Amino acid sequence: MGSSGSGQAWVSTADRTALDRITDLAARLLGAPAAQVSLLSDVQTVVGGTGLREGSVGARGPLADSLCTVTAASGGPLLVPDAGNDLRVAHLPPVTSGDVGSYLGVPLAGADGRPVGALCVFGPAAREWSPADVALLEQLARAVVVELELAAVTAERQAERTRWDLAAEAGGVGTFDLDLTTGTLALDDRLLELSELTRASFSGRADDVYANVHRDDVDDVVAGVQRAIATDGSYEAEYRIVLPDGSHRWVAARGRVVDERGRRRLIGVATETTAQREPMQRTADLLEGLAVAFVAMDRNWVMTHLNAEAERIAGRRREELLGRTVWEVFPATVGTEFEENYRRAAETGRPVVFDAYYPEPLNVWVEVRAVPGPLGVAVYFLDITERVRLQRRSELLGQVSAELTGTLDAEVAVARLADLVVPALADWCLVSLVDDDHPRSFRHGLRDVGWAHTDPDLLPVVADYARERIPALLDTSFIAQALATGRRVVLPHEATARIRAVLTPGRAQDLLTRLAPESFAVLPLRGRGRTVGLLSLFNSADRGTLTSEDIDTAADIAVRAGLALDNARLYRAQRQLAEGLQRSLLTAPAQPEHVQVVVRYTPAAETAQVGGDWYDAFRQPGGGTIITVGDVLGHNVEAASAMGQLRSMLRAIAVTTGAGPAEVLRRVDEAMTALQLETTATAVLTRLEQTEDEARRGLTRVRWANAGHPPPMVVTPDGAVETLTGPRADLLLGVDDTAARRELEVTLEEGSTLVLYTDGLVERRDATLDDGLDRLRDALRELAGLELDGLCDGLLERMLPDRTDDDVALVAVRLHRHHRPRPGRRSTVGPVDDMTVP
Repeated sequence: MGSSGSGQAWVSTADRTALDRITDLAARLLGAPAAQVSLLSDVQTVVGGTGLREGSVGARGPLADSLCTVTAASGGPLLVPDAGNDLRVAHLPPVTSGDVGSYLGVPLAGADGRPVGALCVFGPAAREWSPADVALLEQLARAVVVELELAAVTAERQAERTRWDLAAEAGGVGTFDLDLTTGTLALDDRLLELSELTRASFSGRADDVYANVHRDDVDDVVAGVQRAIATDGSYEAEYRIVLPDGSHRWVAARGRVVDERGRRRLIGVATETTAQREPMQRTADLLEGLAVAFVAMDRNWVMTHLNAEAERIAGRRREELLGRTVWEVFPATVGTEFEENYRRAAETGRPVVFDAYYPEPLNVWVEVRAVPGPLGVAVYFLDITERVRLQRRSELLGQVSAELTGTLDAEVAVARLADLVVPALADWCLVSLVDDDHPRSFRHGLRDVGWAHTDPDLLPVVADYARERIPALLDTSFIAQALATGRRVVLPHEATARIRAVLTPGRAQDLLTRLAPESFAVLPLRGRGRTVGLLSLFNSADRGTLTSEDIDTAADIAVRAGLALDNARLYRAQRQLAEGLQRSLLTAPAQPEHVQVVVRYTPAAETAQVGGDWYDAFRQPGGGTIITVGDVLGHNVEAASAMGQLRSMLRAIAVTTGAGPAEVLRRVDEAMTALQLETTATAVLTRLEQTEDEARRGLTRVRWANAGHPPPMVVTPDGAVETLTGPRADLLLGVDDTAARRELEVTLEEGSTLVLYTDGLVERRDATLDDGLDRLRDALRELAGLELDGLCDGLLERMLPDRTDDDVALVAVRLHRHHRPRPGRRSTVGPVDDMTVP
């Protein structure tokens, strides 16, 4: 950059070349894209930025729009890390245009202390300014002031020498000039002082300076000089000068190779940076003791500092890492999220935080924070491998729990465990179940139900091994040992040879050799004091030994699976008991001569296998035929038990009293209260009656009473569908034993079909009861012409989904004349899931 001057005479003669050197030095030392000296046209007191005008290199604008004005008015350094968000300067044109994103300026004051301008560095991107940055710019500002004062009172030739001497004294800047032809090095007094040399001790050779450079830094300094010479480029180094008392002074040097009429020279400047480096060193000392790894990289991605934790994670000494690029030392970062985020931090000037995995040989998960700075990018690593492991363990156990609780068929769920534990815990595995009542020989009570392998090509081999291994196991096998003791068995090494030794010679041994496990563990699945299964894990030699953490996780899975299997066993026993009870109660219906009765019973899905639905058909002593269906609230053993009591109670009252439907329901209500039967139920009770005259005319009277149950339906001989309803519904059974019960009557022709059913046939979660009744009426119209068995089967097929949430009882009664043959009589009481009695 450059400088300009206008205004009072004592600043008008300022030498632009000298100021150019100072601004160039400022830009270099502070790592800024641009630097500038700005001068004010007068020295009036600045209040609110009014009354002053400004002239600057390359541009001239209104004083009110000037960052220099703000700096001069502040009376001290102006630090603007993020100009766009700084209310002091955000409105100024250099900021709104995007030219200035960050700014550091210090005022230039005359001998009387009044402002004459400002020295500043800036760039388009936001950045932080350190106290060391401010101190260095203030040093250079003093050199600028000296230059301006000298320019007004001395001739240009004399001033050129005096100016630099005073600049060196005031700003602490030293200069060097290395003749690349003769090897002669010229140092000014300031740089001699910085290098701990005197005119007497300095011979004019670079080796004199190198002799005082710290031994850990000298190779880098020499290499930097040689690189600049070889490339005709620039030189930059920061090094320590060892002092007589053993302490050291930090020096930053920058220069470049120039060619003046065939004479090549390396010229540059140096300044002391101890004040900057001491806080950095204190920070480094602090970081050294932290559990967070720290790596500092310069702008060329060369690692300049790291702490002990970084050495631990890298698995290498810092001497092997420093001075090399991060891409060279950690090649797995190239082209990955590591490189992407490092470069993004450097380009945007903003920190980037992310989690990532570095593969072998480190094999570590880290939380990374990449923080950009003026010298490069500092990276902080936190080893989160254990946290990730625990998180994945938790996720795996959550998946296992979800799988085991997602169905009551625990055997199916446990078989799927193989796909969950591979590859999370092992290379391949087998899941085995023990029969509830297995014989004394474990081989006859054990079966493999699930397997998995990380290599798809070896999965068929595992499947074949699962079919062959149990019959081939010896009594001394590790499987037999785990079953007998209920404890895990672990083989850390040589698993193939040791398992082959407990297999009978043959195909199982050959398959195991192909699978070649190096490490093996078998864990019992325990449930309430008994072993109900086994989980066998295998690792190949490539993956290595099963870790104790993986085996502990597998043990946790085994406990959950064992309890799920034992719960399923208890559930099966309970369900079988309830099904037996229900099967014993749902007997074949009576078959009077003038009617055909067909029944169907469909249980709910396995989540509610046992229900409280019932049906019945029997003769009363007076000749009437009772047809009834009902539904006790609930789907469990208690519901099935209450259903049995209620059905038996209704049958006994109807047979012993000969009462009609309403009276029978009323007495059932009274009996429920007297016997303290704590349940509620819906029911519809019909009685078919026929006089001799009605029989000759083919008519049947149906009397019915309804206790809160879905209404019966009648299909007439011509296919019309009628619903048997009353003015209002009566209460459910078990609610109020004093409630009145109404009885209704209808006369049906021969060929009519009476249909009774429970709510599971018409109720759906996604539809209303009225919708369900409409669907039933439509289905009856379509099926009206079928034989009674076909009509019942067709109703179930059309009305029920693939998996029902409720059980269904269905009774269909078709009326016939006495003198006409009835369809073939067959009486079959099948399993509870399909009971047909035509």
